[in-house]
Amino acid sequence: MTDEMEAIDEATQYRRKIDHTLARFSAAHDEMEAEEAKRRERRERLSPASILESTRTALQRVVTVAPAEEAAVEEAPVREKPRRSAQVGRIAAAVVAALVFLGIGGAWGAQTYFDAKFTQVSALDENSSDIQDAAAQANDENFLMVGSDTRDGASAEEGVGTADSTPGARSDTVMVAHIPADRKRVVVTSFPRDLEVNRPECQRWDPVQSKNTDEKVPAQKIAKLNTAYAVGGPACVTKVIQQITGLRINHFVGIDFNGFKEMVDAVHGVTIHNEIPIDDTILGKVLLQTGDVTISGDQALNFVRARHVKGDPTSDYGRIKRQQEFIGALLRKVMSSDVVLDPGKLSDFITAFAKATFGDNLGVKQMMTLAQSMKGLDPSKITFLTVPTVGTANSRGNEVLVLSKTKALFDALRNNTPLPDPNAPVPVSEQAPPTSTSKSKSSGSSKSTTTRKTTSNG
Repeated sequence: MTDEMEAIDEATQYRRKIDHTLARFSAAHDEMEAEEAKRRERRERLSPASILESTRTALQRVVTVAPAEEAAVEEAPVREKPRRSAQVGRIAAAVVAALVFLGIGGAWGAQTYFDAKFTQVSALDENSSDIQDAAAQANDENFLMVGSDTRDGASAEEGVGTADSTPGARSDTVMVAHIPADRKRVVVTSFPRDLEVNRPECQRWDPVQSKNTDEKVPAQKIAKLNTAYAVGGPACVTKVIQQITGLRINHFVGIDFNGFKEMVDAVHGVTIHNEIPIDDTILGKVLLQTGDVTISGDQALNFVRARHVKGDPTSDYGRIKRQQEFIGALLRKVMSSDVVLDPGKLSDFITAFAKATFGDNLGVKQMMTLAQSMKGLDPSKITFLTVPTVGTANSRGNEVLVLSKTKALFDALRNNTPLPDPNAPVPVSEQAPPTSTSKSKSSGSSKSTTTRKTTSNG
């Protein structure tokens, strides 16, 4: 090393340059060592074991802190607070980051596992010429939900018939849940099983193998809606509903009622509001209690099936109302903290749901979209409707659409505009001719609650 007080000659200047260069390298080395030490400290602090230990220690500190210690904290020098706050902030951020990372990984793995359990069928036709206002529907979600009432696996004790006595498959429940792109409302529209439709040509459906065959079933101009599923399965029902609504159906959900009760039992029952005792001439005493009642799987199965209830002249419309009530109650229960925060219940429900469900573009993510939409919205934004009909069955025993009101309803859904007044009068040209033998809907008045708006007068 040179002495800075030495006489400055050329040799001295050269040695000083070397000394200064070595000093800079030494300082840079020290800085790199310090940075590496900081990085090691951060890595150790962000390791799962360290995060868990820090969290445990922090929680213990919060739980066990005594009043005297709280006072001591309040009297701590101000200069300590920024450092301590920064440290707590870093730990909290690390904990959140780790939990989010692990949560996403766990959720992704669980989703993949459960999605593999769903039975996939071919049902959708998103390029159909029946779809109207396609651009306006670009980011909408339309779930076509069909209750398949097959008797496969049903026992005689259940009182609903067996596969031998009642062969084939029926769609006793047909409803569309519409969620617009802005997710600001949910409208669930039900379709009577006896709705008169123009059934298109469809490929024959094989319910045993859950797929369509090569056989083509000819079109039928006058047919009941439930025959669409009986002869053509999910794809045929989708065709009919797209013809009626102009909606782009992008999710098909088929639920076998025979496995329905397992879903209810998986979440330990569902609470519904029962308005009248359900004493059915076919199924017996289904549910005699009124008001808010928590029902089990067996009760729920017959609650949504009953259509010959004593004191209810509406028949299918009474059942539609109960089905809407129950679907909403079940989704609310599944999305409640009682189920979502209980891994056992949630896993059991998804397993039971996947076992009893088949669909197209269907999985955990899609069903969570529907459930979250129905749970997260203000109840006044969730509307249950029945497609407008004239109110009395025709001579063929079929319900008939009020075409003008049907068009107004689905125009509003497709374009996300206010819903038309369900109580608006039926145009004279579309009113049913008076008859004393026709099956009619209750009193022809509509009923609304905070979670339900149903049209029953067409």
